[in-house]
Amino acid sequence: MRNQRTAHRFRLSIGMIFVLLAALGSFYLLELLNRADEQMQADKRMNEPDYIIHNFSFVRMTKDGKPSYIIAGDKLTHRPVDDSSEIDNPRVHSLAGEKPPMEIVANTARVDDANSRVTLNGSVTIDRAASPQSQLLHLESDKLVIFPDEDRMETDHPVKLRLGDTTAAANSMRANNATREMHLAGNGTLQIPPKAADQ
Repeated sequence: MRNQRTAHRFRLSIGMIFVLLAALGSFYLLELLNRADEQMQADKRMNEPDYIIHNFSFVRMTKDGKPSYIIAGDKLTHRPVDDSSEIDNPRVHSLAGEKPPMEIVANTARVDDANSRVTLNGSVTIDRAASPQSQLLHLESDKLVIFPDEDRMETDHPVKLRLGDTTAAANSMRANNATREMHLAGNGTLQIPPKAADQ
């Protein structure tokens, strides 16, 4: 009889220990979930914009204090977590000194890396009027990355280009406005009009 009571108490003690361990485990798991939720909320708050500007424009200056380009748009949203800006309906007007100015428009843009990289997305077009130094330029793509400080641009998306009377299409492009070099790559087409006959 005594052995049965001892065995019963032992089983009861073991059961209580398991219940206690399960309760502690549940409490620990709940604490972990609460901490994870708090961290997610903190990350979300950090990624919230610190300012939003409607119908804005600003001028980026060169290192020697001359205007380099103007960026305007319908809305600018700045996020402090990575010091980036998102722009709705951006319009970029280059002010390249003696070189012909270029007009760039797109649906959206992201400006990051201390304003040294602008990624344009959706219906991107570039237009440059003809001048004594250069031919008319028109470019279309759905994505274009511009490096304003280096005066160059690139895309790994299909691009259509018109330079004077010459038209071209390619799968990607690298262009340097400072050196006036352009590289088109991938399957594409190039149409060069015939030279006018001498009269």
